[in-house]
Amino acid sequence: QVQLVESGGGLVQAGGSLRLSCAASGGTFSRYATGWFRQAPGKEREFVAAISWSGASTEYADSVKGRFTISRDNADEKTVHLQMNSLKPEESAVYHCAADQSGTVKAGKAEYAYWGQGTQVTVSS
Repeated sequence: QVQLVESGGGLVQAGGSLRLSCAASGGTFSRYATGWFRQAPGKEREFVAAISWSGASTEYADSVKGRFTISRDNADEKTVHLQMNSLKPEESAVYHCAADQSGTVKAGKAEYAYWGQGTQVTVSS
């Protein structure tokens, strides 16, 4: 059983940056694929980015390509980061990380069995 805890959210001005982290405990997290999703009030949870267990494969939502980067921590195999640059007000949401035991990159939220509680990101205009 994998437990996930997100951190790094907060309030930032439009155009600013934040770095989110997803820390895992339990299970063999280094063999899991990890995804980031976000959910704004009244909206569906949507895919943001995902990374394979090895870090060799990544996938991004079209809306964040070129601005967001997902990565595995080189020093800590139980941590995955999401670097978010040039943030927009419409990207304000609760950001969740999720883990999938298959290890391969996936964009569908139904594919992930383990979820964190989320961290709030608020982008002011």
